[in-house]
Amino acid sequence: MIDIHHPKIQKILQSKAFAFLATIGSHGEPQSSPMWFLWDGEYLKFTHTTNRQKYQNIQRDPRVSISIADRDDPHLYAEFREMVERIDEDPNGVFYNALSDRYESSWRYQDEPRVILSVKVHHIVGQGL
Repeated sequence: MIDIHHPKIQKILQSKAFAFLATIGSHGEPQSSPMWFLWDGEYLKFTHTTNRQKYQNIQRDPRVSISIADRDDPHLYAEFREMVERIDEDPNGVFYNALSDRYESSWRYQDEPRVILSVKVHHIVGQGL
């Protein structure tokens, strides 16, 4: 298994690349979406609305797979196979707006129910690492 402190892993985790977050649908089918993320040194964090399929998938089965490619070399990537460990409410979209700023987007919170999904990294695989 690859160490979380490996310089190539840290480069990917600190980047502004999109993370592809895959969940498991109600019939076992994968559902993957590109998402903004933040690595806080302990958790990969995502924002999501509570009225979409991905959130319902996570509520039913918290297992996820997260793939992030190196922005400078897309052949180099890391995949994190984990579980959503925490779901915290984000009633005013503060975390959403912080991610929007991080990704230099003009999108702002739109008064929809949001949560913060926190995934603790334990298992890393990938290519070119």
